[in-house]
Amino acid sequence: MPKRILNKRYKILGHFLFWLTSISFLCFIFYLYSQEINVALVAKALITNIGFAISVYLNLYVLIPRLLKKKSYIFYVFWLVLLLTLSSAFIQFIIVYPLRHVLGMSDRFSTFSTDTHSAFFFATFFYVLVSSFLKFIKDWLSMQDLNYKLAKIEKEKLEAELKTLKGQLNPHFLFNSLNNIYSLALTKSDKVPELILKLSDLMRHIIYESRENYISLVKEIEFVDNFIALQKIRTSEKTRIVYSRMADIPSAKIAPLLFEPFIDNAFKHGLPGTENSDFIDIGFSFQENGFLIFKLRNNYEETELWNKNNSGIGIENVKQRLEHLYDRNEYSLTITKQNQVFSVLLKLKLK
Repeated sequence: MPKRILNKRYKILGHFLFWLTSISFLCFIFYLYSQEINVALVAKALITNIGFAISVYLNLYVLIPRLLKKKSYIFYVFWLVLLLTLSSAFIQFIIVYPLRHVLGMSDRFSTFSTDTHSAFFFATFFYVLVSSFLKFIKDWLSMQDLNYKLAKIEKEKLEAELKTLKGQLNPHFLFNSLNNIYSLALTKSDKVPELILKLSDLMRHIIYESRENYISLVKEIEFVDNFIALQKIRTSEKTRIVYSRMADIPSAKIAPLLFEPFIDNAFKHGLPGTENSDFIDIGFSFQENGFLIFKLRNNYEETELWNKNNSGIGIENVKQRLEHLYDRNEYSLTITKQNQVFSVLLKLKLK
């Protein structure tokens, strides 16, 4: 049986049990006054609950969605009071005319009076209040469940995008780096063993260490060191590359692979080959208030990818993960493109 139909049946059963309990309770209350059980007593309890039900369901399915949820508070209160008044009058009218004479009702609940009307009015109000409270609790729980599911979907989406980012980085960067290292090996460069070790550390970080939401800042900075060192292999000697960072790295945690998309794009798209003018400036600094500052600047040409308003999946992934993993007061990201210079300023609260 489909879950939707099953839930609907449970809902109907719940309502049925609620009103059955209410009728039984009112039968007991009326018995305390009349000290006898007869058809008239059950009829009064049934008619009273019909009046209660009219107010409850009109409030739940008409007044709340059409007035209260739309913040029409004055109209909601007006129609609610009118509904309670008419419902209470309905209960008394049915009990007094004609059930009082047909079934021989003789107690004070069968007499139309101001006191009796007030009693039914506040009893009806109590049922409306309780049912409204239960509805709000149910709606709140449903909203919490929906928010949880949306957060889970968003997390899974970000994880999938991060995996896609890793998948794009692995073959592209790996093959380029291996080709460059191979070229150095042919010239028997002394840098080859060191570069192979850096490449190994870099791949280990991408595949294994960056699986968690937060990782050691030390490991992430080491990854950036290795990444920049390997990128420099294929960069022209005329390109000015400045990389600076703090000597003492704080013992803190950070979301992984936040800087790699910006650095990768700087090397990939930010070096158009303009003679003696290509540059990349990358810097890390640390503030005493616990914020890490990442700055990046590089030149580009108007024909480059930046001019097409397409920052790529990597940078979009960074924006979404920052929003998902950090509070709004824990980070700020500013990206500017001006005078053929691409700039990034990321301030991030360390964990």
